[in-house]
Amino acid sequence: MEPNLTNNKDLQDFGNLELLSRQVVEGFITGLHKSPFHGFSVEFAEHRLYNTGDSVKNVDWKLYGRTDKLFIKKFEEETNLRCHIVLDVSSSMYYPNKEFNKLLFSVYSAASLIYLLKKQRDAFGLSIFSDKLELTTAAKSTTVHQKYLFSELERLNKRNGRENRTNVASALHQIAELIHKRSLIIIFSDMLVGETQQGLSELFSALQHLKHNKHEVIIFNVLDHKMELEFDFENRPYHFIDIENGDELKVYPNMVKQAYIAAFDSYHKELKLKCAQFKIDLIDADIHEGFYQVLYAYLIKRAKMRS
Repeated sequence: MEPNLTNNKDLQDFGNLELLSRQVVEGFITGLHKSPFHGFSVEFAEHRLYNTGDSVKNVDWKLYGRTDKLFIKKFEEETNLRCHIVLDVSSSMYYPNKEFNKLLFSVYSAASLIYLLKKQRDAFGLSIFSDKLELTTAAKSTTVHQKYLFSELERLNKRNGRENRTNVASALHQIAELIHKRSLIIIFSDMLVGETQQGLSELFSALQHLKHNKHEVIIFNVLDHKMELEFDFENRPYHFIDIENGDELKVYPNMVKQAYIAAFDSYHKELKLKCAQFKIDLIDADIHEGFYQVLYAYLIKRAKMRS
């Protein structure tokens, strides 16, 4: 069963992100035995599929007997994948509240992915951005590097995110230039770049830059679906405040709901269309649906990259 992590106190109860991510990943792997992803059982951390030309001396015949598939035993020095996790830490990611928000969901998800990547002996790096690129690391597969990234993620839980604007396009352009080896880029962001056509064009240019540099890309579009997609507020007076620029609006939700949903839906459809054109995986991640949705999407992408 997936741990029910719905506020920052849950992290404090676990003690640190490493313990939390271990519980998430181990529960996830256990669940794979009962799912359509049975081929991705716990063995995938130690094996890879046989490819024509591989030496048969490294075939795990016992595993073949159980699965009818040929797997090659992986050795400790092997690294199959370079993965780079990119986190948006702008103010909009602190919605809806300090107890549990889009940023905390992204931090927990990123930590779980890092733990899983380490278990698979893959290399992992981390970038953090708001209106500028605040951190970027090399991709490594060591325990020391894992602990360093966990410490950086834990630090995000303590920062004040008010009035941090976002510039997704600029950060992605910089990341495309900094990561020289072909990698899987996993982006956690609400992808809120404003309503102007210029903002959208700049975002799509940055995504195209990543693909031009031969990177594979997954975007986890992190949102509170009930509030941000469905605009499911009670019809009473609300005082809405833009977390990034301070703009205020006092209104009854039903007065603006139809126009809001239409505008959001139009933007979301355009984002989906462009990602499909660039062969980028766009995953709608609801912060209230847990972390297994992220790990499943990662495994599906990894399987596609191997095929």
